Amino acid sequence: MNALDFTFSDLIAGYVTRYDAATDRFGLKTSDGREYDIGMTPNTYAEVIRNLGEGFNNASDHMRDMLVPGRFVFAYGVFYPDGPKGSIQFDVKHIVFAGRSETMYDFERPDWWIKQIDQLGKFYINAEFGDGPIDYANYRTNLSSSGAHQQSGRQETDTISRLVYGFSSAYLLTGKDEYLEAAEKGTQYLRDHLRFSDAGEDIVYWYHAVDIKADGKEHKVLASEFGDDYDALPCYEQIYALAGPVQTYRVTGDKAIYDDARRTINLFNRFYKDQSAAGGYYSHIDPITLDAHAEGLGHNRARKNWNSVGDHAPAYLINLWLATGEKSHADFLEYTFDTIAEHFPDYENSPFVQEKFFDDWSKDQSWGWQQNRAVVGHNLKIAWNLMRMNSLKGKESYVALAEKIAALIPEHGADRQRGGWYDVVERVLEPGQKFHRYAWHDRKAWWQQEQGILAYLILNGVLGKEEYLKYAREGSAFYNAWFLDVEEGGIYFNVLANGQPYSLGTERGKGSHSMAGYHSFELCYLAATYTNLLIHKEPMDFHFRPKPGGFADGILRVQPDILPEGSIRIDEVWIDGHAYEDFDAQALTVKLPAGHGDIRVRVRLVPNSVRFDADLLSVKDGIGQIVLSGKMTPLDLKYLDEAVSGAMSQGVTGLAIDATKLESICAEGLRYLIFRKQKAGEDFAVSISGANDTISGAIKASEFDEEITLN
Repeated sequence: MNALDFTFSDLIAGYVTRYDAATDRFGLKTSDGREYDIGMTPNTYAEVIRNLGEGFNNASDHMRDMLVPGRFVFAYGVFYPDGPKGSIQFDVKHIVFAGRSETMYDFERPDWWIKQIDQLGKFYINAEFGDGPIDYANYRTNLSSSGAHQQSGRQETDTISRLVYGFSSAYLLTGKDEYLEAAEKGTQYLRDHLRFSDAGEDIVYWYHAVDIKADGKEHKVLASEFGDDYDALPCYEQIYALAGPVQTYRVTGDKAIYDDARRTINLFNRFYKDQSAAGGYYSHIDPITLDAHAEGLGHNRARKNWNSVGDHAPAYLINLWLATGEKSHADFLEYTFDTIAEHFPDYENSPFVQEKFFDDWSKDQSWGWQQNRAVVGHNLKIAWNLMRMNSLKGKESYVALAEKIAALIPEHGADRQRGGWYDVVERVLEPGQKFHRYAWHDRKAWWQQEQGILAYLILNGVLGKEEYLKYAREGSAFYNAWFLDVEEGGIYFNVLANGQPYSLGTERGKGSHSMAGYHSFELCYLAATYTNLLIHKEPMDFHFRPKPGGFADGILRVQPDILPEGSIRIDEVWIDGHAYEDFDAQALTVKLPAGHGDIRVRVRLVPNSVRFDADLLSVKDGIGQIVLSGKMTPLDLKYLDEAVSGAMSQGVTGLAIDATKLESICAEGLRYLIFRKQKAGEDFAVSISGANDTISGAIKASEFDEEITLN
């Protein structure tokens, strides 16, 4: 085979190790510890990662100064196989920084994901309804890359429902009326056009789609027409039909939604559930007989899979429990997670879970496209949802499996060179192989990035292990750097391994059978929740619009996700803009006013603990006494500034900082203190006492110790 004797462009993601101004080169170490020597060029340009709705965030003028050790960056450039002694050299052409300062990750700002979900909401309202009223008769499943309707008149149940989920989640975070209007109208459209209600059986099931003809007439499609599920009622389609309505129910308490959910769960438990000792849920049933063993199901006859067991929780069941607190939903959740923990691990044979099964839970490794292959995102999705469930009913088996997945996926399913998670890979390495072979390609899908980000965010938020935050940040950086279509709006379906958008076939558009407003909105909603409430300990506001008589017990449950018990509380509640006091802060419930009409409820949730605190204790003899505690990040500059400014306003001549309880301080925090001392004048005294070795070392390395007294 030929040697590598040609040039090619590619991406390197990693942490800066050094910059040499004399040679204009810097070192970059990848997530798994491989180091590159990278050359700058006269045409190299740089930017800071930007959100949807933001313009180009230029960093070219200062990029060399920004290449400081420890900083996470993406370097896109060209490999040249003509270096000294046959080595390969890399010249960077485009640099993307994860934040404006060296330890800052811009996507961890409290409002980053809230702004992103707002931009996504605007994009999909414009794409589906244009400048006219929100009318789902105009909705189309297939959208171009710019959001334009494609030729097909198809409206699929699941894509409408997933978009409704997005709109209701956008309302929860922003309180904007257009999103709730879109969620409620979409829910009603599903009920009126795509629901089959069987009163005799007390069940509801949902049509696969409806085709809108040129003359405006409807043609209903009962069974799936998607290739893998043709002429069947796949369980996952019935599951996702509930995703949007149930998220809307959390906002409004609409009793009709609850009844649809109850009767669809009846469908699951009577026709999809294996009533034998084997248990679990079948992946498909016959559209006529509702029988999972019907011969006409072909390769889907009497099968069980990840979707039929595991998708209940994230799609609707967790949200239904959050809205109601009903024990039956908690029991259903526990049943599905116990089933996953018992049957899906297969670690004596593969670093990935097993996903397809026969009736008796024996492994099906010959089904359709999956064969003996792993969907990387499903593994990550299991880890994420196990940690959610563990906060409702803690079990060692849940945490053990989640951490097993978290430890294995970076090596077997992640791209440690460029960032991000892969799609579908062979579950088993053949002799002599180091890399799991890709089923079709090495592209990366948007939804699998979501699963990885949320998995590692909640693992860090619950367990506190720093390696989980590292992986969450790397995944979030890759997603926000390369998946956001900052030109036309929305999220790319796929990017190439190197982050460049892939724009061919069905993966070109922003709407399809596979893509709608679900995973991207869900990522915004939950990444904001986990980052703010669990990791950085920041307050968040959530918005509700309970219908008169909606929630049966008059109790609005406002927990945003299943979080560790006691981790957050209600701080304030407003109804129609006025402070309201009838709430249980720790139970996370609001007692709605009796006989209320159309009301707007805004709830502020705060963590029960703090990550960092700066407290001005007193001013004594002209010296401000300040105590710092916890771990200081760039997000905490506002708290440090509040304490220091409070002292300065009293005319102090110096600061005495007690750092005994301070675990770490970011470079931005040190620079802040240096700057404030500089502005106060050379006679202004600053002393720091009780600093640990790491903090003392950082102060000395910055040469700040020449300006202050270390006690």
